[in-house]
Amino acid sequence: MEQSELNAGTKVSADTDGLLVEGLGTSLQGRDIVSGVSMHVRSGQVTCLLGPSGCGKSTTLRLIAGVEQPQSGTVSLDGRVLSGPGVHLPPEDRRIGLIFQDFALFPHLTVTQNVAFGLTGSKAEKAARVAETLDRVHLAGFETAMPHELSGGEQQRVALARSLAPKPRVMLMDEPFSGLDNRLRDGIRDETLDILKEEGTAVVLVTHEPEEAMRMADQIALMRDGQIVQQGAPYNLYNSPVDRLAAAFFSDINVIRAKVQGALTSTPFGEFLAPGVPDGAEVEIIIRPQHIRIDFDRGGRGPNPTPEDGVPARGVVMRARFMGHESLVEFKMDYDGSILKATVPSVFLPKPGTALWLMIRRGRCFVLPVKEP
Repeated sequence: MEQSELNAGTKVSADTDGLLVEGLGTSLQGRDIVSGVSMHVRSGQVTCLLGPSGCGKSTTLRLIAGVEQPQSGTVSLDGRVLSGPGVHLPPEDRRIGLIFQDFALFPHLTVTQNVAFGLTGSKAEKAARVAETLDRVHLAGFETAMPHELSGGEQQRVALARSLAPKPRVMLMDEPFSGLDNRLRDGIRDETLDILKEEGTAVVLVTHEPEEAMRMADQIALMRDGQIVQQGAPYNLYNSPVDRLAAAFFSDINVIRAKVQGALTSTPFGEFLAPGVPDGAEVEIIIRPQHIRIDFDRGGRGPNPTPEDGVPARGVVMRARFMGHESLVEFKMDYDGSILKATVPSVFLPKPGTALWLMIRRGRCFVLPVKEP
């Protein structure tokens, strides 16, 4: 027996449920593609790998699946090592399912034959499992159909059924919904996740769309340059970003730079606390457009802000657009000519050149040290 076969049954933890990835890494021609990636995805939990194209999301998925061999770190499932020093189980021995963007159905096989592909057991056992799985994904009656006869949503269900049929403990999904029509996407996506959660499957989903990650994930792992820069519940990543780039990935932002003096930083909108930042250091005050309040210039008297609004600053409307569920207004600020964006959850289209007052919801701003490239 080979050494890898001996090590593959080793328990790393008696109570480790689901998928555990620790310090995963690989490089190409001396450049790190994935570096130090760690996560724990429990049964029935969905973790989204979120980040821009080229940040290492899909490579991480392939390393977990066993399609590629990591150069460092370990992958374990229910406490058993799948990849690690001296260990690398092939994909078919990992109890891990895969669903890709293009569904990867065999065009010359029927729905039944696609779902049965890779199943083991007697003919009767395989037929029973295929029937059970097709019923689970609401495709009973499509057994003899060919992939080209199906809609995009039905093809996605076949891909899901094929991945579910072997009863995987983990499902890896690489942007599986991006090819669907917008009207179908939300329903198919929610239905797929409901099935996976009911099956108790740990799910790792790759996406570059923050809205999709927020909608689907129990936890999000935000990736950049091959590393996880922040990980946690969607609420925490949105409301406590680790840096400016993390905040900007989830929404448009406005940025004001200022220097710190005595744990305070002064801006045209008043002072902001900057605890732990040394005097003289620069910080960025991050403001989302929806957290800017707009008021009218009352004959030069200005607005009457509440204490939480801070100090008002005047800007001149450059352009305003209705976006369907909100209005986006861009201002050129009097204090330095910079551009700030504000959103209003209604139809609000002031004419260019209109002078208005802007105030900031101070409790919803982020004061972060400047990180120079």
